[in-house]
Amino acid sequence: EHAPSTHPQTKQRQNHHVMKLLSRPSAAAAAMAVAVVLPSSVHPLASPARRLKVTVFGGTGYVGSAVCERLVKRGHEVTAVSRRGVNPKPDSKELSEVNWVQGDATDMKTVERVLKDSDAAVHAIGLLFDVESGLANLNKIVSGSGSIPGEYSTYDAVTRTTAFNVIDAIERKQSMNIGTILSRGGNNRYPLCFVSAAEAGWPDVAFGDTIDGLAPKWLNRYLVAKRAVEGRLRESNEARGTIRSAIYRPSLIWDWTKLDVLPVIPIFNLAAAIGVPFVDKTVRIETLADAIVAGIEDEDVEGVQRVDEMETICQRVR
Repeated sequence: EHAPSTHPQTKQRQNHHVMKLLSRPSAAAAAMAVAVVLPSSVHPLASPARRLKVTVFGGTGYVGSAVCERLVKRGHEVTAVSRRGVNPKPDSKELSEVNWVQGDATDMKTVERVLKDSDAAVHAIGLLFDVESGLANLNKIVSGSGSIPGEYSTYDAVTRTTAFNVIDAIERKQSMNIGTILSRGGNNRYPLCFVSAAEAGWPDVAFGDTIDGLAPKWLNRYLVAKRAVEGRLRESNEARGTIRSAIYRPSLIWDWTKLDVLPVIPIFNLAAAIGVPFVDKTVRIETLADAIVAGIEDEDVEGVQRVDEMETICQRVR
């Protein structure tokens, strides 16, 4: 098709013709009906400012795969890294466009290789019950992707080591590109989104320290690893300023297929609604994934993002 003319007189005639058509009752009514009746989900998403190469660690997981789908819908080039390295949803049009890489993020060389040409990264590697919890087999039910921890899958290895490797590799990558960064006014900070947990913020809320002390040992070790990564990201930002990190703290993440958590969703939401300080409202997987995509694309998304922030910024990419 030919592009519409941009000549002023031609453009004026085109606009006049369009207005004349819409002035007809039937045409105006039809246009309004389409705008009102069609759900927002069928409207094409607004294109991001530029197409990015995004590496998603933990891309085959419940959160990671949802993030990959939305990144592809936004027009980004996505590489997903996981121990399995295979598309978890072969029927998904979006996930079929992802570059699936089998790799272990506890290995620094693997991390550096997949980040070499990337513009942004997402760390969505995680597990609720590690091999030392005594509850590892429950991950097949609660993980959302049916994942079973490997022999060395401790919270420290899965969360802290992998995330530290990603941060270290990005810092080195950025230091090698410091000339380019300075030439752009020093604003070319590398976007990194980290999926933490609402409970990581317990020390900051009323009664949070008490609840922390009463938590089972496995949960304490889980939170120690999450908080270590959050601390490392803050340290990186203060010391170097080459990473723009967004830290997401979701409570229970769900959709209608997550039968393991659906019964307790109303309990969590009620507790949050009446103001129980150490309980956050639950988060839909779509909300979290879209908020992460917004964190990749938008320079002003930075620091800790709790559920209220997620529900706000996710609208930017819908």
